[in-house]
Amino acid sequence: MEIFFSDHYELPLPAGHFFPMAKYRLLRQRLAVELKDMRWTDPPRVGRENLLLAHDAGYADRVLAGGLSEAEIRRLGFPWSEALVERSLRSSGATVEACRAALQGGIGVNLAGGTHHAFRDAAEGYCIFNDSAIAALVMLGQGLARRVLIVDTDVHQGNGTASILRDEPGAFTFSIHGARNFPLRKETSDLDIALPDGTDDEAYLRELERGLDEAFGRSVPDLVIHVSGADPYHDDRIGKLALTKEGLARRDEMVYQFCRRHACPVAVSMAGGYSRDVNDTAEIHAATVLAARRVLAP
Repeated sequence: MEIFFSDHYELPLPAGHFFPMAKYRLLRQRLAVELKDMRWTDPPRVGRENLLLAHDAGYADRVLAGGLSEAEIRRLGFPWSEALVERSLRSSGATVEACRAALQGGIGVNLAGGTHHAFRDAAEGYCIFNDSAIAALVMLGQGLARRVLIVDTDVHQGNGTASILRDEPGAFTFSIHGARNFPLRKETSDLDIALPDGTDDEAYLRELERGLDEAFGRSVPDLVIHVSGADPYHDDRIGKLALTKEGLARRDEMVYQFCRRHACPVAVSMAGGYSRDVNDTAEIHAATVLAARRVLAP
């Protein structure tokens, strides 16, 4: 299992900003203790050619040059900076490389990514480039995969991913998310399961199993990208669902068991997480990675 992590992931933000950037450092520290024998790799920036598979050239150029309008920056939720560009390029490059690692060895992990609200020509919800869409289109375009299944278990719908990949026959998007959570206007994934506020472990896992069974049956994938959010946790500040840490660990194990049953390699990204205690978010993300090794590693 190869793990991709960059020091650029912890983006400097104004004091009091909502986004818990410290979770990336805490996650790296936890896994360094648990996985002493793992291969750690600093990810490359995604190249322009691959970036433009998923994003409009004019939009990408405005991002890279600092030309986003005030309205676009408000929709993104982060102030523009060169550090933001570097982070976004490396995070997207990491998911591409995690897919390559998965196809070679069964599992690849990006300790960031999951930027599923980014559209082809717009940023949204802390997401500037859509790493999952980019990675899927790179794998398909290079003939490394024929069918890519994106399993998005973040509490928010993967609206940007659904939009970008809507007309791509080689990609199948499955999102299980809170019905009454961001984004207000949902897109249409190939399969959506929208859950009511307060959904607990057992109800969530029943719906996830149903969704995975349908998604794998319809897509017949040879590569899975698992967008694993920590935000369905019951103490997440904006999650609205009621999963425990045990339930989230069972969620990840279920995804990986389906991958194992279908002999399908999996690339993992971390997505959102906004627990009242950032250590809870780091613990949940770490459990996602540890479950991948436990279920899928030779």
